[in-house]
Amino acid sequence: MRYILLFWVLPMGGFWAWFLLSYHDINFGLAMFSRRAHDFAFGFYGDILGIDPATIGPLVARACVVDTLILLAIFAFRRRREIRAWLAERGYGRRADVARNV
Repeated sequence: MRYILLFWVLPMGGFWAWFLLSYHDINFGLAMFSRRAHDFAFGFYGDILGIDPATIGPLVARACVVDTLILLAIFAFRRRREIRAWLAERGYGRRADVARNV
């Protein structure tokens, strides 16, 4: 699971770093971080998909959020015993037991 998270975080971090740097035209002298490259890449994908290039960024962001939530749900399911023990240690389990007995 550690490798899945690692191989998820690195590409997402790379993509969003490129996206934000190129969107704001912070290029450090590199053409790939320029606003021109950003507009070309999203114009190219917009032409392929047949949609406005300005809508691609929010669509990618929403897909990343959904995929991240799915990965976190899988991670939580795999660690559910440890999470339950951690919550019980902090007293969350006792409050639920007290509420049931009332």
